[in-house]
Amino acid sequence: MDVRAIAFDVNGTLVEILTEDDLNQIFRAAGHFLTYQGIDLRRHRVRDLYFHLLKEQKQHSPEDHPEFDAVAIWQRIIDDHMTDYTRSLPAEKLAQLPLFLAEMYRGISRRRLRLYPHVRAVLNVLRERFRLSLVTDAQSAYARGELHKVGILDYFDPIVVSGDHGFRKPDRRLFQFALDGMGVAAENTMYVGNDMHRDIFGAREAGMRTVMFDSNQGTKSYLGCAADYTITDHRDLLDILGLPGW
Repeated sequence: MDVRAIAFDVNGTLVEILTEDDLNQIFRAAGHFLTYQGIDLRRHRVRDLYFHLLKEQKQHSPEDHPEFDAVAIWQRIIDDHMTDYTRSLPAEKLAQLPLFLAEMYRGISRRRLRLYPHVRAVLNVLRERFRLSLVTDAQSAYARGELHKVGILDYFDPIVVSGDHGFRKPDRRLFQFALDGMGVAAENTMYVGNDMHRDIFGAREAGMRTVMFDSNQGTKSYLGCAADYTITDHRDLLDILGLPGW
């Protein structure tokens, strides 16, 4: 194989993450925080508004695989409910509120965030030989912070985040952004993901070789699609690529 670059999915592939996105604690904290910004909303109202606006964003999107914008949701909640007290806040503080709320939401919802075994060791080998990039369905409000937390943010360039573009995998444009950023042709790039539809099908449509990491997350089958390789241990990537590794 003439592989010159490797692109990865993140959650369920490199990072094991567990979130609970409808916890009462999230919306209680958000409601209490908004009180100090002059906005009085009970937690159930905050919850209803958040999920209504998320659904509305997706329904109004022209994309086949729409992505939501968490920061825009919180911006809309603030805009629609601000008071004179809210408007009197310093402009810099007011501008930062939606991002802060998005980060707080994710932080409270998070129950687990850790690398799968051997990920960092394998990446240390790969980055000496290949261009590495990420294509992830996520929000920039928290994707890069989570990558920093687990210590792998600096391994990848570019980092393609669906929330920056308004559409999700398997849209082939996301994979193309990674290819363009690395300056490598699809036929010389391998994509590693854990979801047969969003990752493997999407990467194959973009012309990449594919590796299915059979983790505890993700869709395992889609319309007869098959990866070129399937692994359950990231060290197997080194064998596939013909690298000694250790």
